[in-house]
Amino acid sequence: MILVFDVGNTNIVLGVYKGKELLNHWRLSTLSSRTADEYGMLLRDLLTSAGISLEEIEDLVISSVVPPLMFSLEQVAHKYFGVIPLVIGPGIKTGLAIHYDNPREVGADRIVNAAAGYELYGGPLVIVDFGTATTFCAISAKGEYLGGAITPGVGISTEALFIRAAKLPRVEFVRPPSVIGKNTVHSIQSGIVYGFAGQVDEIVRRMKKELGGSAFVLATGGLAELIAQEASTIDKVDPLLTLTGLRIIYERNR
Repeated sequence: MILVFDVGNTNIVLGVYKGKELLNHWRLSTLSSRTADEYGMLLRDLLTSAGISLEEIEDLVISSVVPPLMFSLEQVAHKYFGVIPLVIGPGIKTGLAIHYDNPREVGADRIVNAAAGYELYGGPLVIVDFGTATTFCAISAKGEYLGGAITPGVGISTEALFIRAAKLPRVEFVRPPSVIGKNTVHSIQSGIVYGFAGQVDEIVRRMKKELGGSAFVLATGGLAELIAQEASTIDKVDPLLTLTGLRIIYERNR
């Protein structure tokens, strides 16, 4: 079995694979202040609750956009699992040609998503990941990572609205009953859901044009299901795309 980590700015998503089968997965808050021992105990408890012992984990794979956490997670791998983890970064075989001015600038999560998306769906392909930032990645028919776009995520945008506008409340991320809001909460929800859906559709439309007019559009991330209901350009939602990508890259490198 392997344990895979997708370390984002807000959440850590981790999963256990046995071969190609995802046995279980969890979502944790990203806390840089946690020590290696705290993470080790937490992982032990999660695995035990799923009927898996630490000794059954043969390897770890880590994709992280939070550098301060890497030391703790590498210590966890050494101390609790007795392995040197596979860390997604320069020199890793992804199966993609990275056509970016500086390939080292591309976030590990974006590369992992692209590897999984191209393996599963082929190209040309556009991947939209609704994380702390919303990222758009374009992959050619030949498996070339061409680049993309990055925008503030839903959470960042709404938090900024709450902080900078004293009378506006925090709201639940749900689809409102109508576009025309009849109260403040529904008005904010309308702006979030339909505003981000419109943003997605416009960026995807322009990317597809640059890709030659057609591309499969794949969405992932915590709010993908919600926004995809209103964005007309999204063909499929795959909430576990990044975990799948970590498993695929592991198979290419171990």
